[in-house]
Amino acid sequence: MKFQYICTDCGKNYDITPKAMVCPTCYSNQDPLKPLKGILEVELTGQCSKNFNVFDLLPVKEKYFPKIPVGNTPLWKPERLNNEIGFKNLYIKNDATNPTGSLKDRASFLVAAFAKEHGIRDIVLASTGNAGSSMAGIGAAAGLNVLLFLPKDAPPAKLIQALQYGADVRRVNGNYDLAYELSMQYVAEKGGLSRNTAYNPLTIEGKKTVALEMFQQLGEPPDYVFVPTGDGVIVSGVFKGFKDLLKLGIITKFPIIVTVQAEGSSAIARSITLGDFELPVPSRTIADSISVEVPKNGYYALKQIKAFNGMCSVVTDQSILDAQLVLSKWAGVFVEPAAATAYAGFCQLKNKLPRDAKAVVLLTGHGLKDITSAAKRIKVPEKLYEKYKQ
Repeated sequence: MKFQYICTDCGKNYDITPKAMVCPTCYSNQDPLKPLKGILEVELTGQCSKNFNVFDLLPVKEKYFPKIPVGNTPLWKPERLNNEIGFKNLYIKNDATNPTGSLKDRASFLVAAFAKEHGIRDIVLASTGNAGSSMAGIGAAAGLNVLLFLPKDAPPAKLIQALQYGADVRRVNGNYDLAYELSMQYVAEKGGLSRNTAYNPLTIEGKKTVALEMFQQLGEPPDYVFVPTGDGVIVSGVFKGFKDLLKLGIITKFPIIVTVQAEGSSAIARSITLGDFELPVPSRTIADSISVEVPKNGYYALKQIKAFNGMCSVVTDQSILDAQLVLSKWAGVFVEPAAATAYAGFCQLKNKLPRDAKAVVLLTGHGLKDITSAAKRIKVPEKLYEKYKQ
């Protein structure tokens, strides 16, 4: 298999090197208030059997990946949940079982391998929490130094997690967009490999592995995949995985991928209606992991949605909390609000799907990463017992 970068705007090819991040020509007129232009995509050429090894479809040799079990997360049909909601073929793909508790480990895994391959020791990124704690954990396993710019309002569990792994954490007096700007300034002035989502093409490439696994576990592509979406990198990774399988002739049917966004952070969904991205609107949602004002991968994600007949769903914070509780009580899976957003999107569209459709809800992060949000829908008993009374 051969790999190279291709600009998703102008089509120019680039070698895959540490300095290649975005197309310099297309990025030269970048508007800081709009999604990134000049996004690079990994283009693969070659042949592959249906019994492929996921590592064979990645642009870094398997020997460079750190020895930590990322991926191969469970996919199953939750019997009680299906019975309760009257839907026969709903599947859960639970990426909260990754080492640091989120799907972001897939991107960090590939970035860490790339750094090892090229003798790079320092990784720099901005994050709302999950990407940062992920890179910190995977980086610890790989022996890398991780510098994380984290918004001041990031959930405490994600801050503690990153610190526990040994990351150098710089708390930012602002939101993710400010953290992103500061991380980019740091790399420009002091160096290091940026792991910022969308800007580093390997973040999309690493996340495509979740789609490859869906195919391997089901033996065929599902009919629908529901993906929680903020900056657009995870959903773009899902598109990329199935797109590679289609290109290689391994699949002939492309699933309908549903981009699910929180009502208070829905720039990509709005762009479908408006035809372009408007000026940033303050992001307000309980789902912190998908809370962004400027979706860095917005243009790329929008292209994939249009090219492969994808769909968009916008859900309220209340429906997200309801979905989080249902997943816990009827499927035994505790996920953070951002992950539950995918199931909320499924619930919104369920009655419009064919009754025998095979649908996968992608769960992206563990509930213990943000217990404060979950506490809004439960009541902790106040009574204290000293002994059991009949």
